[in-house]
Amino acid sequence: MTKIALFGAGGKMGVRLATNLKAANYDVLPVEVTPAGQERLHAETGLTCVEQSDALAAADTVILAVPDRLIGTVLRGFLAELKPGTAVIMLDAAAPHAGTLPQRDDVTYFVAHPCHPPLFSDETDPAAQKDYFGGIAAKQHIVCALAQGPEEHYAKCEAIARAFYAPVMRSHRVSVEQLAILEPALSETVGATFAKALKDATDEAARRGVPYQAAEDFLLGHMTILLATAFGFQPGGRLSDGCLLAIEEAQPVIFRDGWLDKVFAPEAIKASVQSICR
Repeated sequence: MTKIALFGAGGKMGVRLATNLKAANYDVLPVEVTPAGQERLHAETGLTCVEQSDALAAADTVILAVPDRLIGTVLRGFLAELKPGTAVIMLDAAAPHAGTLPQRDDVTYFVAHPCHPPLFSDETDPAAQKDYFGGIAAKQHIVCALAQGPEEHYAKCEAIARAFYAPVMRSHRVSVEQLAILEPALSETVGATFAKALKDATDEAARRGVPYQAAEDFLLGHMTILLATAFGFQPGGRLSDGCLLAIEEAQPVIFRDGWLDKVFAPEAIKASVQSICR
């Protein structure tokens, strides 16, 4: 049986992963340094934390559910203790793409990140409809990258990722560089910024006299059909002439020329992940 040392097991993400790995019958060896995290893990999963040295001595796989800025430091602290062939799974591409991982050629580095439940889905269970993050009840897609290691380790690590992000639909294989394009560039630099801009605009409509709930209902309802049309989910969907004119007039006001090249340029993405890891 695969033995997994789960670092950061008592954190919010660690508890999610531990719950799903336990349900998938993996042998989980939780490692958590804080008493509060140890108590949380036991209360929510029934698992008891073990000493780091004991976990590493038994494990053939290590999962790092720790902040990006700590991954390099944490890994350097025990890298020499890993058995040859051990797979180290990270949850984000920032550390490997920023070049903060310590060098050791006989271990595998693998990255797995959730896409989170899709906006347009067939979920009917109320619990799944409210699982916005994923990994509890709602189905989601994931992306995976083998940063280093033998090709046969990809399938093993992907299976573990499917288990701890369950329930999973599609699993996309990408490179570390491509995963960094997806996050932070696409999902955070663009997506999160646009989400904040939408909330700011809603607040501004309310400041100008529109009842806030009316503004929120109006925008979120419109976003459903606008996104469905833009991404092709609406059969025969087409924006109105008035909407197309509004876009044409708004783009030079809201966006700087060449913003896509500035956001997605390789050097911009590398600078972004290096900043995250600092």
